This record gives sequence, structure tokens and C-alpha cells, in this order.
Amino acid sequence: MNQVPEFQTHRHPLEQESVLATNKVLRNTYLLLSMTLAFSAACTVMGMSLSYGWSMGCLLGGFVMSFVVRANANSSMGLIAIFVFAGLFGAAIGPMINTYLTIYENGGAIVAQALGGTAMIFLTLSGYALVSGKDFSYMRGFLMTGLIVVLVAMLANLFFQIPALSLAISAVVIMIMSGLILYDTSRIINGGERNYINATISLYLSFFNIFIHLLHLLAVFTGRR
Repeated sequence: MNQVPEFQTHRHPLEQESVLATNKVLRNTYLLLSMTLAFSAACTVMGMSLSYGWSMGCLLGGFVMSFVVRANANSSMGLIAIFVFAGLFGAAIGPMINTYLTIYENGGAIVAQALGGTAMIFLTLSGYALVSGKDFSYMRGFLMTGLIVVLVAMLANLFFQIPALSLAISAVVIMIMSGLILYDTSRIINGGERNYINATISLYLSFFNIFIHLLHLLAVFTGRR
């Protein structure tokens, strides 16, 4: 009797190795991201009593540490550096959070809504990129151009102080950071990013910026003084 040939369902060894490597990067990235966000939130609470001068110092320190993180992403020093980075960024927004809680009657609700909204945006977009498996690398040029335009607009608004422009900037930043979440997540699942520390800092910055600008928009449209 002729035997029915069995179909080969096993992956090629190289393909299987690639899948395992991708899953490892994803797992480590989201674990480290959750830890740095939690640490950053704790530092935000501790930094609420800081002056705005100290806040700017922490923000500048966090900016410098972002380069230190990337320079040491392949060593254990990178793990220490990313927590210092997250702590400085968290402390930097402490005075701003305190201001929202102080000057708005519903300040606590605004902060909670901004945090919840940011988490929802992040999980939805990151989940979509993971489930669809689409390659969003084509967005790179558009996103980089958008970042440059936003930076120029921010600098201009420092001098002109136009409220409508400020709102427009916040809305555009949220859109660009949302695009970066898709882009960075797709880079991980398509093999473009194999270092989970670099992946974490990229996703952290997108989460951080969405939260800050969503908080601004919510305060303007729903804040009660």
C-alpha cells in the first residue's frame, strides 16, 4: 500500500532561528519598557516638588543620557543608562504635572485621562503592527520630515506664542509619535532592530511625547480652573 507523503510543517532552521530572535527582542523590549515607564512615573511623583529650573536641568540631562544609552546599548551599562534616562525624564515633568493638578479643578482627571489615552494609543498601534506584520519602513522619510517641521514650529512659537499654533503642534506631535510606534514596532518584527535597549528607548520617547501633548490638549479643551 502506498503511503501518503507527510507535509513538512517545520520551519527552516534559519527561519526558525530568526523567529526566536525576534520573539526574544520583543519580549525583552516590552519588559524593559514597562519597567522604565514605572520607574519614570515614580520619579515624576518625587520630582513634583522641584522648581522649573531643576526640571529643565533634568530634561537636558535626559537628552544627554539618550546618547549614552545608544552608545552602550550592547553592554550592561546600557541597562543602567536607560534607567537613569527614564528617571531624569520622569523627574523633568514632575513640576508640570504638579501645575496641572494645582491650577485645574479636574487636574487629576486630566492627568489620568492623558495617561489612559496614551496607553490606549500605544497598545492599539503596537498591537496592530504585531498582528498585521506589516512593514512600515516606508514611513521613515515622512516621519523624519514631520519631526523637523515640528521642531521648527516649536522654535517659532517660542517667540510668537500663538495658542492655535501650540494646539496644532501638539496634535501633529501625537500623529508623528503614533507613526513612530508603528515604524519602530515593525522594525523589530521584521528584523530591522535586534537590540532591545535601542528599541525600548525609541518606544519610550514616543510614549512620553504622546502623553505630554495629549495632556496639553486635554487641559485646553476640558480643563476647569
